[in-house]
Amino acid sequence: MARSHSVIPLEAPNVEAAVGAMREHGMRVSTARRLMLEALYATEEPMTAEQVAEGLRDAPRSDLASVYRNLERLEEIGLVRHVHLGHGPGLYVRAGQAPREYLVCDLCGRVATVEPHELDEVRAVIARSLGWAARFTHFPISGLCPECRAKDPLSTVERSAK
Repeated sequence: MARSHSVIPLEAPNVEAAVGAMREHGMRVSTARRLMLEALYATEEPMTAEQVAEGLRDAPRSDLASVYRNLERLEEIGLVRHVHLGHGPGLYVRAGQAPREYLVCDLCGRVATVEPHELDEVRAVIARSLGWAARFTHFPISGLCPECRAKDPLSTVERSAK
């Protein structure tokens, strides 16, 4: 089972700050690593390693294993974090951006990004009932999105509550 990393995220609001953080941690700033950072900073959405690799076309030849190794190294120093949203591959996001939590539809695969405060009531119920301090930044809450739920008004959620 994958574990979420407990590395403190580095505040790096742009690529140049991220490059500086890499240097401070003794990392060489290769063309491939810089292009990886540029790909991650170009979007707020989680990306697969394959999507990150697509941004490396102008870099010296780099295989997917190298992309994974570089993403892992960037995660170790706190610039990147990975999340698991459903049954697909792990996804990568910049670690210094505002925390986000995720909802994933079991039927259509739609991913909704939510602000952590939007799930505070859910966390409170879990804490009160089970004693756990829950977070949904690494693994999402899965269920049915509004559109899929409308197609199946007696979803498994409603059936299990009866």
